[in-house]
Amino acid sequence: MHVFRGFHHRLAPACALTIGNFDGVHRGHQAMLALLRSEARHRGVPSCVLSFEPHPRDHFARLAGKPELAPDRIAPLRDKLAELERCGIDQVVIQRFDARLAALSARDFVEQVLVEGLGARYVLVGDDFRFGAKRQGDYASLDAMGQQLGFDVARMMSYEVHGLRVSSSAVREALRAGDLTQAQSLLGRPYSISGHVQHGLKLGRTLGAGFRTLNLRFAHPRPAARGIFVVQTHGLGPEALPGVASLGCRPTVDDSGRMLLEVHCLGWPAGLGQEGGYGKLVRVELLHKLRDEARFDGLAALTAAIEADVAAARTWFATHAAVQRQTTRDRI
Repeated sequence: MHVFRGFHHRLAPACALTIGNFDGVHRGHQAMLALLRSEARHRGVPSCVLSFEPHPRDHFARLAGKPELAPDRIAPLRDKLAELERCGIDQVVIQRFDARLAALSARDFVEQVLVEGLGARYVLVGDDFRFGAKRQGDYASLDAMGQQLGFDVARMMSYEVHGLRVSSSAVREALRAGDLTQAQSLLGRPYSISGHVQHGLKLGRTLGAGFRTLNLRFAHPRPAARGIFVVQTHGLGPEALPGVASLGCRPTVDDSGRMLLEVHCLGWPAGLGQEGGYGKLVRVELLHKLRDEARFDGLAALTAAIEADVAAARTWFATHAAVQRQTTRDRI
């Protein structure tokens, strides 16, 4: 999959296109992308996704001076691109959403972005798609402009799972509530976050018996999931490593507001050595929420809470391993 920041001379001269933020790349997105690929093959052109950074609602929330209006972020850009590639998309254009783009009329957006910038021959949108300054464009106007300018337009209606409309908002609500089972149902896969392991303050090593952590940056200031979780980490060896993780701003030890995923593995691969995790690209699956993030009155209270979280994670894994063994026996 080719990824471009803005329009680029290396873009294919024509494409089958869909437009959206695709935060989470949930099952509704996946169904849309499968249809896009089919239409692209039929027309003999590459499939293309046009997405935006920052999220348009981030832009308008900042302009209004009301950051609370910006949506929580399900996934960092790296994970969104990885899922788009897994869905078989040929090229992705990440377009900066700024005042200039926001000011384009619906007609200018179609002519300058879809036709001149991307060479769209087919455009697939969701049932609630709006575009152009003040959201003046809708499906009917896009279809009319497509007939004038030489591209086909199609609309995909809502995708439902167990009677629930699948949307990024529904995924955010599930993650905010700590309902990782519901999030997995909507996403079609366990919720996970990936990133390169970074050096941190190494404070965990000094607490109690020592709680060395893998630190992953979450670039957006408002992750949809926050709190303390039972997790498993992929990328440090042939098997996933069980652990416990904190996703948040570490209020007891850090006032910067920076979002960090800190993972303590319950068993550390001997072959990695003490410093062998740094720089590795890992993927952390969030399996179960233990509690919300909290500010503690000093490091002693924080240490006690971490010890309790580690014990709870070990109990969770032991319980689920027993359930899995019983399920296997029942199937046999």
